[in-house]
Amino acid sequence: MTEAIETFLKAEAFGVVGASEDRSKYGNKVLRCYLQNKKTAIPVNPKVASVEGIATVATVADLPDNVTSISVITPPTVTEKVVEAAIARGITNIWMQPGAESAAAIERCKAAGINVIADHSCVLVVLGYKEH
Repeated sequence: MTEAIETFLKAEAFGVVGASEDRSKYGNKVLRCYLQNKKTAIPVNPKVASVEGIATVATVADLPDNVTSISVITPPTVTEKVVEAAIARGITNIWMQPGAESAAAIERCKAAGINVIADHSCVLVVLGYKEH
């Protein structure tokens, strides 16, 4: 495990940006992966009230203060907006899941001093997600 991933996983709580009610979508699997690993995870989705029985927040700005790491499962153009919101909110760790990365978003994270993981590594693999 890389130092960047170890630092990311030290957070007290995790935001899952792009959380989905659809259990076949990665935005749902990432949330369930955190839960399987006994981690506190907050789904971020402005369109639904809850995912997997956990109340959602509409935006990164609405995440509780103990969330310092976010997983991003969004299209690259949305990821760029998420990064700006995360910088404004004081998020220190961003893990862009495979497919969510954008060169502009990665560079913006680096310029802002954010620990960014965007090397095609997947939280589902690192934490050992099991489909139930």
